[in-house]
Amino acid sequence: MSAQTYLAYDFPLLSAFWTMFWVFLWIMWFVLLFRIVVDIFRDDSLSGWAKAGWLVFVCVLPFLGVFVYVIARGKNMGHREIAQARARQEAFESYIRDTAKSGEGRAGSVDDLARLSEIRARGDITDEEFRRAKELVLTGTGPSGHPSTPTSGP
Repeated sequence: MSAQTYLAYDFPLLSAFWTMFWVFLWIMWFVLLFRIVVDIFRDDSLSGWAKAGWLVFVCVLPFLGVFVYVIARGKNMGHREIAQARARQEAFESYIRDTAKSGEGRAGSVDDLARLSEIRARGDITDEEFRRAKELVLTGTGPSGHPSTPTSGP
């Protein structure tokens, strides 16, 4: 063994630092490898054969495959990741908008039921009046059969 190796293992703290350094490099290597595999599958511009070729190259010769992939296609990895993040964000916002639109009627009826419950708790209406008003709120129709939602009680 060389003198540098002995020096590293003569001091326990330096040995721990050296071990943590190598563990960190291995973890970073696997993170890079997995990100490249995900990028290979994410890229819609590659054909199936090209994806298979890159995947075999990265798996069979991992160090060379990863370095060649980063050099050849690394510039667009960030662009593809940003595009996917934007698509996910737009899908999430669309889901929120659709859910909010479909829930507007339900939110109003929940508020109406809460108001009716407060009015009944104060003793302003009887249990029978509360039951009828609650039935109107839940069905969404007024006494004449037209859609309505009570706002301050019957």
